[in-house]
Amino acid sequence: MRPLAVIGPLARDVVDGRGSRIGGGPWYAARAVRSLQQEAIVVAKCGEAEQRSYLRLLAGLGLPISLSAAGETTAFSFHYDAEGRREMHVEMLGEPWSETDQPELALRRVEWVHVAPLLRDDFPPQALERIAHRRRVLMDGHGLVRARRVGPLALDGAFDRALLRHVAILKLAEEEAQAIVGGDGELEELRELGVPEVVVTFGAGGSLVLTRDAAVRVTTRPARGDPTGAGDAFSVAYLSARAGGHRPISAARRASALVSALLSAAPR
Repeated sequence: MRPLAVIGPLARDVVDGRGSRIGGGPWYAARAVRSLQQEAIVVAKCGEAEQRSYLRLLAGLGLPISLSAAGETTAFSFHYDAEGRREMHVEMLGEPWSETDQPELALRRVEWVHVAPLLRDDFPPQALERIAHRRRVLMDGHGLVRARRVGPLALDGAFDRALLRHVAILKLAEEEAQAIVGGDGELEELRELGVPEVVVTFGAGGSLVLTRDAAVRVTTRPARGDPTGAGDAFSVAYLSARAGGHRPISAARRASALVSALLSAAPR
């Protein structure tokens, strides 16, 4: 099984006012990696105040960890209504990835990378280019459409298309995909971004896999549970399957099955 990497900023999350907890793509993807028994390295960044506690939590997952710290940790507050819809606020902006973080040292044995930004510009084009050199990158759409400002989380399609030159697989939640194509647009228009594979997830509604020659909807088994981090679990499971030789549709089915299993097993 080929080793993977997950790289991105960690977050400080407050859900329904119940105190803060660690969050962000590296955390949730690493937990999914452990369930997959996939060889992987976690490359993460957080604020200086959280570095020691977050490193201890990450180390408890039993994976190789590279954690850098600077400034503040990106912070969010969440609220879920009775229908499971999420309201999200950005409370603090963390430091973007920079040349001094030098992820290439940690990624030297890796060919497949899940890049997990939280907000737009977490990974400038130059940083993403260095990460993608001789590697296949799956990028989370958070880094395209989530506006980088404090306040209610806002989505828009005003991102730098140059980022996508370095992306082999783009994973988008449904609302992120709609922010790109517009209210009247069809999801198949996402092919025009030029990314070889685009996967749109619909929560309990499964996913849509778009390649240059196909558009296939993949269903999933409904599951209840806190969906925070489910997108990162899907992404790393999809990437693991692709690295293992599965085609995009098969990879999406395997990723959906893992997310359903994780949600069903989570305490309610």
